[in-house]
Amino acid sequence: MSLMRDWQALDSVQGGYATIGNFDGVHRGHQAMLNVLTSRARAENVPAIAVTFDPHPIALLKPDATPPALTTIEQRAELLHRFGVDVTLVLRTDRSLLALTAEEFFDTVVRSQLKARGLVEGPNFFFGRNRSGNITVLRTLCSNHGLSFDVAPPATVDEQLVSSSVIRSLLETGEMANAVRLLGHNYRLTGRVGTGAQRGRTIGFPTANLVDVSTLIPANGVYAGAVAIHGMRHAAAINIGPNPTFGEAAQKIEVHLLDFSGDLYGQTLDVDFIERVRDVRRFSGAEELKTQLAQDISRVRIVVG
Repeated sequence: MSLMRDWQALDSVQGGYATIGNFDGVHRGHQAMLNVLTSRARAENVPAIAVTFDPHPIALLKPDATPPALTTIEQRAELLHRFGVDVTLVLRTDRSLLALTAEEFFDTVVRSQLKARGLVEGPNFFFGRNRSGNITVLRTLCSNHGLSFDVAPPATVDEQLVSSSVIRSLLETGEMANAVRLLGHNYRLTGRVGTGAQRGRTIGFPTANLVDVSTLIPANGVYAGAVAIHGMRHAAAINIGPNPTFGEAAQKIEVHLLDFSGDLYGQTLDVDFIERVRDVRRFSGAEELKTQLAQDISRVRIVVG
């Protein structure tokens, strides 16, 4: 994975094909665009470059309307690389960047900094001050300066238009399998393992409590997922929400790793979500909870394989 902040060593990636956007989630719509980008770049043996923004421009323009992120910048770069991008360049979003007109943005970023030979975008791409630049404007600018320009068609899955906002809605309502279908990859939460009540250990189901998560946390529920530890993939039963059986109202992200023993406190975990197993609910006591957890784990093994 190649991630460049502040455009260090930019000359090493100039003259390639580029795509510009937020790419939050790097979903199937983005992937369709990346297929066009990488095909163009490979045909001419030049870099395939993705340019993204940190923070999201809305965070400066309308802070109260900023959507929760689906990916960290590092996750985004990893996914972009997985789908063929050679280098992800991160533009630091500030007032001076947002003040550029569409033409100024094109001249500064596309022509001067990237020296791009072509661009690939989706149909709903906007750029420049007040989002004044659109696909029509960009096509004209590219034509005027001898750059190729491709527009990837919108992607649909089972007649559902793929977008980051649709995926957020699915995650917020716990529709994990549908969200994963639109993403084209598992949904990931990254966090640090903090200390918890350690009650799970006393009933035979120790959990790692994930804290300091900066991306969208799915709806409360029990999920099937996986975690890689020291290069080995472990199936995981993940509980998001309170623990009503023991009268605990605090929201937690508790990860029980199957077939694993060891101390994870303080470590960073990447937790991949695959499917929702059930709702969070109150049980009569520890024994009934243990019975349900055993059933959950059986389901997790089937889902994760």
